[in-house]
This record gives sequence, C-alpha cells and structure tokens, in this order.
Amino acid sequence: MRILQVMAGDSVGGAETFFVDAIKALHETPHEQYVITRDNNPHKIAQIQQRGIPLKTASFSKLLRWPTAQTIKQSIKEFQPDIVHHYMGRAGSFSQAGDHVNLGWYGGYYKPSRFKHCTHHAAVTQDIVEHIIAQGVPRQNAHLLHIYAEFDQGKPIDRAQFNTPDDAPLLVSLSRLHEKKGLDVLLEALAKVPDAYLWIAGSGPIESRLKQQMIDLKLQDRVRFLGWRNDQADLLATADICAFPSRYEPFGAVVIEAWACKKPLVTARAKGPAAYVKNEENGLIVDIDDVDALARALRRVIIDKQLSDHIVENGYQAYLSTFTREVFKKNVTELYERILQRR
Repeated sequence: MRILQVMAGDSVGGAETFFVDAIKALHETPHEQYVITRDNNPHKIAQIQQRGIPLKTASFSKLLRWPTAQTIKQSIKEFQPDIVHHYMGRAGSFSQAGDHVNLGWYGGYYKPSRFKHCTHHAAVTQDIVEHIIAQGVPRQNAHLLHIYAEFDQGKPIDRAQFNTPDDAPLLVSLSRLHEKKGLDVLLEALAKVPDAYLWIAGSGPIESRLKQQMIDLKLQDRVRFLGWRNDQADLLATADICAFPSRYEPFGAVVIEAWACKKPLVTARAKGPAAYVKNEENGLIVDIDDVDALARALRRVIIDKQLSDHIVENGYQAYLSTFTREVFKKNVTELYERILQRR
C-alpha cells in the first residue's frame, strides 16, 4: 500500500505532532509513504527525513494556490499512491481527483466541504464522526481513528533549572498559549493552591497577557513559562500533576499523554476530555471556567495519595487499551484496507 501524507499545519501544535507520530508509526509497517508538508518546523522535517521517507515542502498559501497544487499533482504522478491522506482542512482544500482514494482527517469540527475531493473522512472522536455525518457524509464513509501517544521513558528534569523546589507540588501544562486553552483559569486556580508551582510549556498569541496576569496575581515566584518544548515525556516525568483546563478541545492529546506517563490528570469538561475522562476514575474533571472547582481538584490530588494512585492506574489502563502505537498501527492499517476494498 502506498500512502501520500499531506498536511499544512502551524509550526507547532497537537495535530502537527500527531501528523509526525502517525507517519512514524506507519513507517514500522510494510506500507510505503510520501510526505508533503510546510517547511515551518525543522524538528518535524528532521524526524521524517531521518526515516528515509520522501518529502516535499509546499506553502499551502490560500491566495497563491497554484504552486502547492502543482507540487501535489506532480507527487501523485511520481508516487502513484493508493490513498492520499489529508490532515485538516487546509490540506483537504488541495485534494485532487484521480485513481487514488482521498481521505480527510479531522482533529476538530471542520466542514466536510473543505475536503472537496475526499470520499472518506476520519475523525479522532465519535462525536466528530457524528458531526461529519450530520453534514451530509454517508455514515459508511465516516470513520473513527484514535490518535496515540507513546514516549520513551521520560527522564526527570533538574527542577533547579527553573528555580523550582524539589519538594513543592509541581503542575505542568502542555498547551498552546491561546484563549481556548483556559490557562487564565489555571493561573487563577493556582493562586488558591499556595504551595504549588506551575510550568507552562507552550507558545502562542496570549503569552504577554498571561505573563501580565501572573504578575497581577503575584505568582511570578511560582510560575515558569518554558516556551514550546519537544520533551513532553521529560516534563511529565518531572511534574506531579498534569493540568489541562481547556475551554474548547475536540479531543486533547494531553489526556493520553498524561495517562501514558502515569501522571494524575486534572481537566475541564471540554467535549474531547469529557468523552474519555471519568471523574475520580481516570482523572478529575471540572466545569469549564470554574476556578474554585479547579483549585479544589488540584488540592485533592496533591493531598489524597490514594485518589491520585487510583486515577493514574485507571488512566494508564485506558491508554493501553486504546491509545498506544501498536493499537494505532492496527487501526489505521485496517482503515486503509477497508476504504481501498470499497474503491
């Protein structure tokens, strides 16, 4: 089977990370791959090229579409793929008709019209699958495809690097610095958990606003902004709690990253986490924008070791059953075979 993997994407982000993870997982199967993506992240490009996978870059410009369309057209001609897998709407808008099957991938509630030549559509949650069907896609052409998280065993970082005491409860947030992520709520909650420290690993448009809020709340002694990081496993190995208070989250890869790294998860009731996190079973889940509830949940995990151990163990079992690399390889291969049989 020959798969052409296509994604525009930002320089960093959860979907962008999964794009590379999916390519890495499929590389461990007999199937051949070819990649077209933006040249906006050297780490992403290096991981693909290190595996000897052919790769071309394109701009995916909204205004000057012809160069990207020609790159894709020429790549299809050279590689002759069985499937062209388009990750998210920008890539889907460049899909081209041909002898291959076009598959669109949804990390959120996109409009199927953006995937104009895609006959099949795959989504990260069942709720997004139902959204796709409600938009007019036949049910047999809408598929559930979970992402996965798999890290090498993380090595704890020396907390002294970020002026953090070894014995202080440490929260870590792995997130873009965006309004949707609820980091302002997390800072408000931290002010009510006086002994805890917080590391925020991410970059984004509201960084200066969050830093000003940190100063206004007099939290600068306990909050560290780390910027975007590629060592999530090490950060989680260092932390005591993973905090994930998103207002809007179609899925939320951080959920399974915390489970995979055996860290207690405290999250908000956005659609993605709410579909998978069972309160007091595999995490603690609170209402969106509820500062007091978030602070109480954080304090409970810090104080109640039995509860913390319980949600960690159940989270890890949920990860093993559904969200590992081996499960993903099986699922994506079966999906590809299924849609090719129907061609």
